[in-house]
Amino acid sequence: MTKVSMTVNGKAVSAEAEGRTLLSAYLREGLGLTGTHIGCDTSQCGACVVHVDGKAVKSCSVFAMDVAGSEVRTIEGMANADGSLSVLQQAFQDNHGLQCGFCTPGMVMASAALLADNPKPTEAEVRHHLEGNICRCTGYHNIVKAVLAASGQDVPAVAAE
Repeated sequence: MTKVSMTVNGKAVSAEAEGRTLLSAYLREGLGLTGTHIGCDTSQCGACVVHVDGKAVKSCSVFAMDVAGSEVRTIEGMANADGSLSVLQQAFQDNHGLQCGFCTPGMVMASAALLADNPKPTEAEVRHHLEGNICRCTGYHNIVKAVLAASGQDVPAVAAE
């Protein structure tokens, strides 16, 4: 076991981890941040997306030790300072972009990365960007609407693909 230190959601943290400990396990088990979900453990579903140094990363595909010293942001760090929902989180709620909620943390984190890089994405760009995230409940339409709404764009009726 080795002490692994990083900044998570603006706070310096350290926890013991084995060399093979995935970032997702480090966050959930080592730090008690259970908002990052583990869906597949094979980097297929996107439920575990977090930001590492500002980039979206599937946390089940990287070792905690490999991001030691990095800035990590999880879904718990997405809320406003006063605890209220961020614009993106509120858009997911307002546009019914979630149902069971299992994929929601990964969808929000992936969407936040998209909006950081492209503040006004098209519907096609949103759909393309979220291809690495699986949702079994929503059919994606309301997730796309939520991302467009969070970007400040008028939300048209989103057509099925």
